[in-house]
Parts: sequence; C-alpha cells; structure tokens
Amino acid sequence: MLKRLWLACSTGIALAAATQAAPPPPKLEAFLSYPFESELTAPKAGGRLAWIEMRKGIRNIWIADGPDYKPRQLTDGTRDDGQEFSSLAFSPDGKMLAWVHGGGEHNSWANNLPPPNPDSSVIQPQMEIWVSIGGGAPVKVAEGEAPVFAPGGKLTFLKDGQVFTVDPSGQGKPVKLFYDHGKIGGLAWSPDGSKLAFVSHRGDHSFIGVYSSPDRPLAWIAPTTSFDDNPAWSPDGTRIAFSRQAGIADILSSPLEEKPNPFSIWVGSIADGTAKLAWRSPKVINGSFPQVPDGLFLMWGAGDRLTFRAEMDGWPHLYSLPASGGEPTLLTPGNFMVEHVSMTPDHRSLLYSANSGTAEGDIDRRHIFRVAVDKPGPVGLTPGSGLEWTPVGLGDKIAFVGSTATTPMRVTLADAGGKNARPLETTTIDYTAKLIVPRPVTFTASDGMLIHGQLFLPKGRGKHPGLIFVHGGPPRQMLLGWSYMDYYTHAYAMNQYYASRGFAVLSVNYRLGIGYGRAFQHPAKAGVAGNSEYLDVLAGAAFLKAQPEVDPARLGIWGGSYGGLLTAHALAHNSDMFKVGVDFHGVHDWTLYPGKVGRPQRYEQGDYDIVLKTAFESSPEAAIAGWKSPVLLIHGDDDRNVRFDQTVDLARRLAAQDTPFEELILPNEIHGFLRYDSWLRADTAAVAFLESVLKP
Repeated sequence: MLKRLWLACSTGIALAAATQAAPPPPKLEAFLSYPFESELTAPKAGGRLAWIEMRKGIRNIWIADGPDYKPRQLTDGTRDDGQEFSSLAFSPDGKMLAWVHGGGEHNSWANNLPPPNPDSSVIQPQMEIWVSIGGGAPVKVAEGEAPVFAPGGKLTFLKDGQVFTVDPSGQGKPVKLFYDHGKIGGLAWSPDGSKLAFVSHRGDHSFIGVYSSPDRPLAWIAPTTSFDDNPAWSPDGTRIAFSRQAGIADILSSPLEEKPNPFSIWVGSIADGTAKLAWRSPKVINGSFPQVPDGLFLMWGAGDRLTFRAEMDGWPHLYSLPASGGEPTLLTPGNFMVEHVSMTPDHRSLLYSANSGTAEGDIDRRHIFRVAVDKPGPVGLTPGSGLEWTPVGLGDKIAFVGSTATTPMRVTLADAGGKNARPLETTTIDYTAKLIVPRPVTFTASDGMLIHGQLFLPKGRGKHPGLIFVHGGPPRQMLLGWSYMDYYTHAYAMNQYYASRGFAVLSVNYRLGIGYGRAFQHPAKAGVAGNSEYLDVLAGAAFLKAQPEVDPARLGIWGGSYGGLLTAHALAHNSDMFKVGVDFHGVHDWTLYPGKVGRPQRYEQGDYDIVLKTAFESSPEAAIAGWKSPVLLIHGDDDRNVRFDQTVDLARRLAAQDTPFEELILPNEIHGFLRYDSWLRADTAAVAFLESVLKP
C-alpha cells in the first residue's frame, strides 16, 4: 500500500513517495499487455507487407509475403530497452527493407540533442540504419535516419541534416552524396532513379532542390522567400509538385487571434527550374495550411492530377486538381476528417481512414474508405462498430490495422472492396483483461460548445468514484476503442483498467482537438489566448457527477502533456471539485514554453506585453494559490516536448505554499515514455495515489 508522504513542512521541500519499488496492483500488467501495431507499409510493386509490433516494451519488425501473407518476425528484439524502430522503407521492387533503430519524438527546440537513453545504458545509443535483403537477416549499414531507396536499389539517408548513401548489403562505408548549406529533409527519388528531390530548410525560408550527379551543381526550383515543401514527382519524372507558404506576412502578428495562413501548390520544371502556379488557397481562415497531424498528403495521381488535403469547407478533406492548374474538386464531402492517406498502386484511387459511418458514435471511430483521384464518391470498406486505420493497397487486396473496443489491434487483410477481412496472426494473444465497451456521450460547455466524450462505467452496484481523463496534443482525439497512436492506446488501456477498479471514467475530447471540424480545433480564446478549453473539462465534470452511478463528492482527474496542463488547471481553479489529480509531464507556465511567447528580436514589439500577460494568466500557475488538492507529478527529465523545468517550477511553487504533492521522476525518459517499465511504474504509482484519496 502506498505510504502517504504529503508535505506541509516548514522547509517547503516535497519528498517523493516510495512508489518506484511498489508492486503493480492486480491485473495491471494484463491490461498493459496489448500489442501495438504501427507503420504498416508495402512496396510500390506490392506483394509484401511490413510493420512494427510493440508488446510490453519489446519491439520487433514483421513481414508478410503474398499471396497468403503469412507473417514472419524479422528482428529478434527481446528487451524493453526503449530503442524504437521507425521509418520503415521498402525498395520499389520490395526486395529490400530499411528502417531506423533508436531515436525518439521531439519538438524543434530539441533537434540537436543526442538520441534518448531511457534505459540509462553506459553506452550512448545512436540512430542506426538497418537493412534486410530478401527477408534475410538484418544488417546494420550506417548511423542516420530517414532511409529512402531509389529505383534500382540505391539507399540514401540523412545524418546531421545532410544526405548520405551506402551499399544496402552493408559492404563499404557511408558516403556523403552532396553538400548543402541548409538542413535537408523530404527526400524523394525520381521514378527512374536518376534524380533526388529534397527540401533545404534554411530557418526563415526553404527551397526545393534537385541532385542529379556528382559533377553537376544542385538545381533549385523557383526559389523565393517562402517555405517550399512536400515535393512529389510526376510519373514521367519531368516535373515536381510542391507546396508553398509565404509565412506570416505580419511578423508581429499576435498569437491571441488567429489569422489566415494561406498556401499554394506549384508545379516545377526539371528542365529549366521554373514553376507554375497550379492553385492558391483563398485568403480566409479555412484556406489556411492544414494544421492536422501528417499535413498535406500531396500526391501525383493518374490522369495528371494532383491530390492533397485541405480544410476549405471547415473539415480536413481530400481535393484533386489538374497539374496544369484549375479549381480543386472536393473528393470527400461531409462532416468528418480524413487521415492516413495512401494511393493505390495504379494511382487511380486514394485509400484513407475517416471518422465517418452509419453506426452510432462513428465520429469517435475510424473506418477505411476508397475514392477516385478525379471525382467525388467515397466508398466505405469497413463499416461497423470496429476501428480501422492506415490502409495499404495491394492490387486485389488491402491491408490495414483493425480492432474493436474490446479486442486489441491486429494487422488485417481484406479484398480490395473490404470483404473477407482476416487478421494476420503474429503471436498468440494472451489478453486476460476484461474490457468494457465505452459509451459515446455529449455534453455542453457553459459557452455553448458541444463536447464529445467516452464514458467507461464500471460493473457493480452502488456509487463509484469519478475520474476525468484529458488527452494531450492538443490536436488529438480519444476514440471508442484502441488508438492508432501508442500514447493514447496506453491511455485507453488505463481508462479500461480504472473502470475495472471501480472508477467511472469520462474521457473528454475538449476543444483544440481534432475530429470535429476546423472551428473546433481552432477556437477563440483557447490555449495561451485564454484557456477556454478548460470550460469543457468543467462541463465533463458536471456531466460525470450527474450520472446516477457516480458519487459526486469523489472526483479526480488525470492526463498527460496538454492533459497534464488541464489537470493542473482543474486542481488550481477547482480543488473544491477535483479532490486529487495525476499530472503527467504537463505545461504549467506558458511563458516558460519555447517559442510560444518569445520577445520579438527587433525594435518593434507589437503587443508582446499583452501576449505575455495573457499567456501567464492562461497558465495553471497563475491560479496556484487556490491549489489545495493533492497531486502526483510524473515526468521524464529528458522530455523533448514539454521541458522538465515545467515540473521543476511547479513542484517548487507547490512546496512553497505547502500544497500536498508527490513526485515520480524518471531519469533519461522522454515525453512519450519509451520503456514499458516506465509506464508500469508510473501507472502503479498513479493507481495507488488516486485510490488512496478516492477509495480510502
């Protein structure tokens, strides 16, 4: 049993509770034993699949060859060492597969940090490129990231922002392909493998460059002061489509009010480096560059058409236009968002996932759809109450990751029309956890905003303690089942576990999140501009307290990242309502956050003082005097998304005013914990902390 070490001591120093050595509560490990499948991919030639599986921190790559697609484990991972697999890349013919071992997610301010070392190894980890040829034993070929095969088999990759090449068999040393002044990204080989397009990032602008041979200078496609990105080759290799953003016209534009951020699509000529405008978005809010995960999805389809994602009707949808220019055609009309887009091998159709369908609650699920590249008319391929995402075309078949609310995710194969779906069994699932089906619910914030959530009601009679969960991001959406992001798959498992322990859990999809339209994701007076999203947390709490199964006097809250920020807001503003909280790596003072409210480095200061004041007033620490309820602070000190100083600062402020708190600090862990052991320790501590207050 967790021993309470809440402090109200004269020294004002908070002691960490002895949670690190505590054994996991009953069945927690069973609930966390789910498999997580990611990066499902296939080569242009089809006939083969590859994906990454993670189970209890052990990561492995799997492959499956047609026509039967019987899966086979390619790697031999056996340790929970926190070293990720990522960036799966087939050669076009499918004979070779490359990937990255090591590294972890981070924000731009952490670009120059070394790869994370969550296992505290005495040997510094590196990001490594590995290759398997013909499904054979993997070979390390270089240190680097972002591997890309050219037609013909040449392997290129990035290291320190430059392009290198290496023999994929592992023979020989890597060689720098060329030098560029910028930081390179977005590698894209021409269809014949003779030229390499890339993005040269140069701080306040970026160019589209083309490398052709060691004895010719780099070519630049219509360079300007804009940000050029997303290069896509024409099938004949004579043109490159790309996106262009002019940047913020008013350098002193206030972050307190959103302004249009339009973009355009251009088609450049390889022959002379000129480019022609294909289309320009309208200079209105809905014409802004899409700020949803994975961006534009600019691709070159059959019939010389360009396809891309935009939000001109207020939802993230697919559009198509002639490469010669013209008005785009909306391919996917309706009140839903499009994600996980891929093109079929014949380039005539797009496969995608969307929160659309005929079943109740489909706005909080994902299903697979197909649409032609030149006309609207989406066809649903996976209707029902399950969840499906990351579709891959295989000619007469499709593959995707699928699950239900109570069944963990599996890589699944189906006919091209979605029929005869069958999971590709990789390992036997020993999943003893008893899951419930969450209920889709809605409630209304005090300013009239309609909010969606998922309600997990425990079994058994009597009044149950209530628990609010708030996701991070904030451009995220919790679903009526397992998530396509590992962080939120973990959160879903924990919400299920809390329900199994007798908590009534409400997961709140607050404004700023995705899935409910652009206006919902970009509301007024939210974030640093006023924290209006906290109204949704209060509405969720009122809804949960009103449920007949819930004891309104026993309400807690937990969340991570942006959800940690909202947890801190709840405890600072409403300790009378929220009796306890668990704050995973939250933001607590916006004025400490890199890039949010930095002082302009010029004579003109705009409304900086007002912005700074508003940002602090929108932070939990602005209301810290009202924080009375106990909180457990959990953070990895190598966090590259929310800096560790956010928790350091909060802990010292709480100690100074004798607010009860505990800490669980994970040396060398990053934001989304890389080790299963880190999650298990954190979850063990969180369960004990919440139950000590809400279930004494």
